[in-house]
Amino acid sequence: MVLRKSYLDKIIPFIDQDLIKVLVGIRRCGKTVLLGQIKDVLLQRNIPAQNIIQANFESMRFRNTRTAETLYDYIAEKAEGCTGKIYILLDEIQEVERWQIAINSLRVDFDCDIYLTGSNSKLLSGELATYLSGRYIQIQVFPFSLAEAKQQCIENGTYTSDEKLFADYLKYGGFPQRFFLPDDHSITTYLDDLYEAIIVRDIMLRHNIREQTALRNVLAFLLDNIGNPFSARNISGRMVSEGIKTTTATVLNYVDYFKEAFILLNASRYDIKGKALLSSTEKYYAVDLGLRNVIKKSEKLDSNKLYENIVYLEMRSRGYEVQVGKLDDTEIDFICYRGDEKLYIQVAYLITPADEEREFGNLERLHDNYPKYVISGDLMNLSRNGIIHRNIIDFLLNP
Repeated sequence: MVLRKSYLDKIIPFIDQDLIKVLVGIRRCGKTVLLGQIKDVLLQRNIPAQNIIQANFESMRFRNTRTAETLYDYIAEKAEGCTGKIYILLDEIQEVERWQIAINSLRVDFDCDIYLTGSNSKLLSGELATYLSGRYIQIQVFPFSLAEAKQQCIENGTYTSDEKLFADYLKYGGFPQRFFLPDDHSITTYLDDLYEAIIVRDIMLRHNIREQTALRNVLAFLLDNIGNPFSARNISGRMVSEGIKTTTATVLNYVDYFKEAFILLNASRYDIKGKALLSSTEKYYAVDLGLRNVIKKSEKLDSNKLYENIVYLEMRSRGYEVQVGKLDDTEIDFICYRGDEKLYIQVAYLITPADEEREFGNLERLHDNYPKYVISGDLMNLSRNGIIHRNIIDFLLNP
């Protein structure tokens, strides 16, 4: 599978540092393969293979190693006879009860370097997280970006053109496994099954939810309305009007569960003039457009929202924090931060003469020197007044 260089570049500087490396992301986004690629890096550094201890807790092989005590004993036994530092690579660590206690004990008792993956955004929250406070770095892993999808298609021998690749990506998203499936029906079946696994295993069983109609309808509604301001009250009112019993509090709980399972990602709203985060009307985006398209109910194709979602995901995968900007009564689609970097982005499907003033004009009202971009499907370069226009395919494939 494609070498996920952007993630390895984030991880490699922390190899042999006294910090636990934690990779989090939605199921099947490629965390296991990335863990294997980390192992390859270690082997290339001449780390003895016996010093690399690896376990995947979704495997039945480790069914008796799912408590803090049994995990600790397993690693301790494997470490016997090893000379020098040991490297511990543990996949889907949330399947182990009180795993934080075991991991903290291992880092205290052994000369070790620890790498973990998990499919839960609250992996490092809660009472037991205090055992690891200040002792880890967390890196979020996403499904393939368009550039990674292109690389995989080239390696598979299925690449034909950037335009076809982009249309396929908008429809089926970037979950790595789907690029190895033979036809549209197989891909759709795979995405349906993945959705069911996430809903059942990561949400319903974890939170003991028995009535699933409201849960599924709330998620479908949110995915139909990616990029729109969020209101739990409006959603619950709509559900009730359709004969589905729910409350505003229940909707808020469901949204929290969706974020926890990484199906939904949020962008807070930021008042640019007031220099403050706004406590309401944040926006939500799908972690993958393929998964979104098999869940949503509406047949309506809103290319503007799809483009907005894909740019949001791209900036997140590049390591930016992404917010929605409010400037008086207008909106800046995205304000992106990464370290000392800051940039503004407007996204449109196609820019008509009527749209041009809105897309460029909003950015022209920002009186600072940070980079400003308008991204759309247009092929003609429409840059003006220092605001850079980029074709969306070019932007995604050529950072």
